[in-house]
Amino acid sequence: MLSVGGPRGVISRTLAISRNLFWEVLRQRVLYLIGFFALFLLSSLRLISEIAIGTEDKIITDLGISGIGVFGLIVAVFVGTEMINKEIEKRTILVLLAKPISRSELIVGKHLGLAAVLALLIAITTMIYFAILSANNIDYQLGSILVAMVYIFLELSLLTAFAIAFGVLTSGLLGSLLTFGIYLMGHLSPDIVKAGALTENPAIITLTKYLYLILPDLTKLDLKNMAVYGQLPPLPTLAFNAVYAIFYTVLVLSITTLAFRRREF
Repeated sequence: MLSVGGPRGVISRTLAISRNLFWEVLRQRVLYLIGFFALFLLSSLRLISEIAIGTEDKIITDLGISGIGVFGLIVAVFVGTEMINKEIEKRTILVLLAKPISRSELIVGKHLGLAAVLALLIAITTMIYFAILSANNIDYQLGSILVAMVYIFLELSLLTAFAIAFGVLTSGLLGSLLTFGIYLMGHLSPDIVKAGALTENPAIITLTKYLYLILPDLTKLDLKNMAVYGQLPPLPTLAFNAVYAIFYTVLVLSITTLAFRRREF
């Protein structure tokens, strides 16, 4: 059964929630991270140029891409876990749910709002990154790096979904730690399977295989090292990995919505 106002009403309310969150996060001075990123990159450039003569261009190019991902991760984790949790703790969730807003609209709207913040953050830091590289006559592969940035956004959107899920189910601090855990495990998931195989213990091998199937394989979205050298996976692989990230994000948000509907306030 459709919510009040039909499909248009659902879309309108969801977008309203996302817009409100977008401006709320900007007011929290999250974009000051952009200044910290520029300072970080300039400081790193000066330091690396003195200690890594001959390889500094590749190092700073790689470091800049990684820095964009890390700064985005900070926003996704800490803001994502607090969005719903803060509403619950302050009891403002009761005011929201008293309005003609469904819990699914609230979850999806919050996710879209933070995803928009992350997209803006990635776009601005990427422009600063290219400007600093160009100003210092450092060669870089424009096309491959831009593709890598798109996949950083997909990864952060997926982690935002996990952050919201943990924010609904746990406290803010525990939710942040669990989201960081998903990030680390997601980047290590292929190695976990290999480590399990080395033990030759059937129980551990089975456990690691299940972990690999359940946890998102974030290595599929990590193109940083390849992008530095102007390399990218084949187009079918890129398309599959993008669909994988979107599907996983939708799945996590769907599970979060079901869990949120069962909560009593």
